[in-house]
Amino acid sequence: MEMFSGEELNGMSGLKLEGECVEVTCGCTSHRYGDAVGTLRVFLSGDLRVSCQCIPGCNEDNLTPAAFEKHSGRETAGKWKNTIWVMVQGEKTPLAKTSLLKYYNKSQKRSPNGSHHGRQYHRDEFVQCSHCNKERRFRLRTKEECRVYHDAVTSSAHSASNWQCSDLTFDKITCEDEEERASRKALRGCLRSPSCKGCTKCVCFGCNTCRFSDCSCQTCVDFTHNNATN
Repeated sequence: MEMFSGEELNGMSGLKLEGECVEVTCGCTSHRYGDAVGTLRVFLSGDLRVSCQCIPGCNEDNLTPAAFEKHSGRETAGKWKNTIWVMVQGEKTPLAKTSLLKYYNKSQKRSPNGSHHGRQYHRDEFVQCSHCNKERRFRLRTKEECRVYHDAVTSSAHSASNWQCSDLTFDKITCEDEEERASRKALRGCLRSPSCKGCTKCVCFGCNTCRFSDCSCQTCVDFTHNNATN
């Protein structure tokens, strides 16, 4: 599926198209600290993530727009749609004046059961490595990412095949890599609040994205059976 037309993305700096994700260069300007530059990732689900490059070595690579705005030192935080900009034809253009928010805006029009037009949002989850005991982040934006997390949790439940850092497919991580700080672990991607500890907007109890008909675990078997009988 083509998320945006060529006309909608024309002239945007740092443009990369990767499946259900579009990346562009973004930034937020503080009168005191100047420009904080980063990479904005726009997902088909409506999720928006920013990898900050405000200084060399900045480790904030999974910020919500609101968190990025605050991290940049912006004096009037809370209006990120207008304060975060992308470069279009060499000019700083507020997100609100681009087409990049169209999936985000759709995701905010929630149906009564809490789904995003039939598609539930999933926050980031963590799995502990059986070798080094460090917890590693799993981002659950696509069905493929949900399957990787699901298989990791399933394997961790069986002593014969516990999950290890080297099994992580989306990020190249080894047991030697540092574990995320506790303050960063608290940011799990909820669209309502960056530091949310779990709510109906970010915690899913089963949907077609995170349950699998070809999986034999009891959770997936029950979900597939219930769907077939409804």
